[in-house]
Amino acid sequence: MQYRSGSEIRETFLRFFASKQHRRVHSSSLVPANDPTLLFTNAGMNQFKDVFLGVERRDYNRATTSQKCVRAGGKHNDLENVGFTRRHHTFFEMLGNFSFGDYFKREAIAFAWELVTSPEWLGIPKDKLYVTIFKGEEGIPRDEEAYELWLGQGLPPERIHELGMKDNFWAMGDTGPCGPCSEIFYDMGLAASETGEDKPFGQDDARYVEIWNLVFMQFDRDQQGELHLLPRPSIDTGAGLERMAAVLQGKISNFETDLFTPLITRAGQLTQMRYQDGRAATDASLRIIADHSRAATFLISDGVLPANEGRGYVLRKILRRGIRHGRMLGQEDPFMFRMVEAVRDEMQAAYPELVESADRVARVVRAEEERFGRTLALGSKQLDAAVEQIRKDGTLPGATAFHLYETYGLPLDFMVDAARDQGIQFDLTGFEQARSEEQTRARASWKGGAKSSASPAFRSLPKTIFEGYRQLTSQHCEVLAIVRDGVGVPQANAGESVEIVLDHTSFYADSGGQVGDTGWLYSDDHNVVVGDVLGCVQPVQGVRAHKVYLRQPIELGNYVDTVVDTETRSAIRRNHTGTHLLHAALREVLGKHVKQAGSRVDPEHLRFDFSHFTGVAEEELADIEELINRQVLANNKVETLEDVPIDVAVNEYHAMALFGEKYGEKVRVVRIGDFSTELCGGTHTGASGEIGLVKLLNEGGVSSGVRRVEAVTGLGALGEFRREQRAEELRSKLSSQEEEIKKLRRELDQVRMKSASTSVASAASQAVMVDGIQVLAQRVDSLDRGQLRTLVDNLRNKLGSGVVILGSAQDDGKVALIAGVTRDLTGRLSAGKIIGPLAQKVGGSGGGRPDMAEAGGKDASALNAALASAPEVVRDLLGGTALSA
Repeated sequence: MQYRSGSEIRETFLRFFASKQHRRVHSSSLVPANDPTLLFTNAGMNQFKDVFLGVERRDYNRATTSQKCVRAGGKHNDLENVGFTRRHHTFFEMLGNFSFGDYFKREAIAFAWELVTSPEWLGIPKDKLYVTIFKGEEGIPRDEEAYELWLGQGLPPERIHELGMKDNFWAMGDTGPCGPCSEIFYDMGLAASETGEDKPFGQDDARYVEIWNLVFMQFDRDQQGELHLLPRPSIDTGAGLERMAAVLQGKISNFETDLFTPLITRAGQLTQMRYQDGRAATDASLRIIADHSRAATFLISDGVLPANEGRGYVLRKILRRGIRHGRMLGQEDPFMFRMVEAVRDEMQAAYPELVESADRVARVVRAEEERFGRTLALGSKQLDAAVEQIRKDGTLPGATAFHLYETYGLPLDFMVDAARDQGIQFDLTGFEQARSEEQTRARASWKGGAKSSASPAFRSLPKTIFEGYRQLTSQHCEVLAIVRDGVGVPQANAGESVEIVLDHTSFYADSGGQVGDTGWLYSDDHNVVVGDVLGCVQPVQGVRAHKVYLRQPIELGNYVDTVVDTETRSAIRRNHTGTHLLHAALREVLGKHVKQAGSRVDPEHLRFDFSHFTGVAEEELADIEELINRQVLANNKVETLEDVPIDVAVNEYHAMALFGEKYGEKVRVVRIGDFSTELCGGTHTGASGEIGLVKLLNEGGVSSGVRRVEAVTGLGALGEFRREQRAEELRSKLSSQEEEIKKLRRELDQVRMKSASTSVASAASQAVMVDGIQVLAQRVDSLDRGQLRTLVDNLRNKLGSGVVILGSAQDDGKVALIAGVTRDLTGRLSAGKIIGPLAQKVGGSGGGRPDMAEAGGKDASALNAALASAPEVVRDLLGGTALSA
């Protein structure tokens, strides 16, 4: 058996199936496109799910891929095993070949056996191989056909084993395509046995390793659980590249292959820890760092960012587990971000997109490392507090420990050691129970794979010819299907809401974030409106279903004319072209790391989600808006290039492929001058000037690392400017009114001050003499404290020598008191000591300097009595008797 590198195995597999007329399809994103039932892409068939379900059609019926996959959350979660077993990984590559209703078991088995055993291809010795077939169970018969086909390949009967539903029957979900499967196993030899015993096949999973699974999709399970034969049986196979590499490189562990050894070496350099014999505890940590760096690099490259929920939360757990094992090896500084370069160097030949994304990925990883360092410090404090609280009980609860493990990333052994150091027990059973409950919740939150098949009413229909790029009216369109409540009917009456499929149409259907057209169906003579079209969708790729409220009866075979609402379509076109300009402007101003993360284009406005680490500053938004409108004013031609090979579009035209979208081998390219080039199937203006104007409305965060901008164009932008103008006029009017109010208040204050000054002008003669000191106490309502202070100063000057106390009942019902003492008396009296007893009488308190003190109170009804007591307060402070002046 010839040694082959991982890259050679990948290429050999793909080249073999290309020679068998299979289309080589590039790996899809790790974030499943338009499939909320999956957390991550976890199998090669994910990107073809809609094809198997009959929802999507492609221009080929045979395909082969090397699909990047992640299993680290939800239903498929290998995270805790990674690093401690030979074959568990978070990220792995799944080699596969697929038949969409073309060939079936005979060819699938023959292809697999030829590729695996032929010296021209992989050349694995036949005497090291075993296969399994479905034995028949739960009313489903034994797979006799597969058994006979394997015998026909020359396998002796003793090397063909039969297994049940658990191992050899595959289902996409609770309903939908399913069928028996047949697996190929390789005997790693006695050296791979974990027991050292020479056990037969089926009794030693460590020794006999599954390298390829062939799934024969021949049934469709309905809602009642009944199985029906599929009219066009299909093939879905999956072979793990890492396992194949271990076999062809003569290694027992996947981590010993060339797919991992360069990464393990780099991890050792960064942590200053040498990989030993594979059994050392430190070796497991290096394996974890190598594996997790692959997963993190590819996930971030595909648009996932660390977060506290969903996909981002799983990424955060992967990263922090890798960081934690680096710390266990003594590396306290950020280091995982340097592993990104190593992953790029090893994988860029197969995944060239890593060359462009590596710098951005490294920045994200480093930011997460620094954030985790702060979190760990906080978590350690939380652990110390928890240990201190439970010292009397003597046991650290497992639920508490799991919270610290999950929230702060504190390692389990770290917490066990901390508890032991403090002389308390650690509740390991409770910890494991809490972890199990969390895993159960995670699995429940991501069911995976339970996507419904397309309604039979749409499955067999031909693709609708779309004429709406060049015209808004299509004539003599034949009614191919009428669907009411998911069931095809031969006719429908006025007043009913139905879905109608035509052989050709001018209506655009919901796709790529753009909403479907609205309009009307006219009779074939164009004299009568048959129905109002409220929207258009694609229940099966290429088949356009018009959502119609009927005004006239209709039946299969009728002919109608389609008429798109021109005003609505024009508004959508402006917003869609504006979205392309916005995307390009964001990348120009903020950086090339910006990638689309979602969008919506409707007649009223556009919404654009994009990857970016921080909020966009007002100055940046202004620059983006100006840049967009400069492109609008340039009135550049909007070119559309049809049927461009995707490799040409991406590599020669440098077209942007958008996040979460699926593309065929031929694509449509939309180019706006030399400013924007994107893959897009939507409708657009003929030139950028037709947009009229773009007005950004707002910018904000959607989730960790994802921002959102909303905008309007054309008449919508004009309306927004008019609203802003009206708002500005209103603000100006309010400002003018506020100035008038301020002026009136100033005048009122002046009147009050003048009145108060007049009323107390003659009050000096009313001062009370206390031990030769003049004491003047007066009430002056509705003056603020500033006015009271001014009045006190005036009265002190008028007295020349003495004490002044003023009290004021305020408009809010409260009391203000101020006491002033002339400077020649501050050696004998303090204003602060005078004001205190008076304030108590009005339910308040106060204090201040010897020459000036202030106080407040709540009881205005007690103000007169408080002022009347002022001479007595001064007398008490002096120890004298109060007399009139």
